[in-house]
Amino acid sequence: MSPVDIRQVFADSPRVLTEILADDVNLAIWRRRLPAQVEDFAGLVLGLGSLLADERVVEVDEHQAPVLPGLLREASDLHGYEGFVADVVWLVEAFTCLLGARRIGLRLRVLEGAMCPRFHVDHVPLRLLTTYAGAGSEWLEEGRLDRARLQVEHAPVDNIRRLSAGEVAVLKGEKWLGNEGRGLIHRSPLTPAGERRLLLSLDWLA
Repeated sequence: MSPVDIRQVFADSPRVLTEILADDVNLAIWRRRLPAQVEDFAGLVLGLGSLLADERVVEVDEHQAPVLPGLLREASDLHGYEGFVADVVWLVEAFTCLLGARRIGLRLRVLEGAMCPRFHVDHVPLRLLTTYAGAGSEWLEEGRLDRARLQVEHAPVDNIRRLSAGEVAVLKGEKWLGNEGRGLIHRSPLTPAGERRLLLSLDWLA
């Protein structure tokens, strides 16, 4: 498969996420709007002014929904917390169902500035990303940047695409079988100093 054959898919239904399993797809985006309660909660979290973080490995039991006790505990008294936790649980469950996963790496963080400002590819099989509040991750269609220049310089790039808050993306990385040299090229958004975002990422560990 040549690089020009690689494509990205988008839809308003979560079913689109299953298309990431196709050999020629390296990005699937569910274009969703956050429930108002979850959107309000995420805004309140950013308003706290703290760089909260929660990282854990989730052991998955296919016979029951995942449990995330104490998720982002410091924000548990904010309005909308229960709805937010339910949303994260749903995404974990959907991601594990998609892959038949047994173990998921979960990272939930308030970030300030760009965590990965250079365009890069992930050296993982699959990663789910969603930004609950703030600027979403940026990505490139195939052919917009020579892969040989990744991590080498801030090469000028046009037609940069960006995820909107609430959208759910599943990215195919370099360690997906048969996807070597075709992982999605992406980066953290270049945000002004002091601007924050609440980001969830899920990694397939086993």
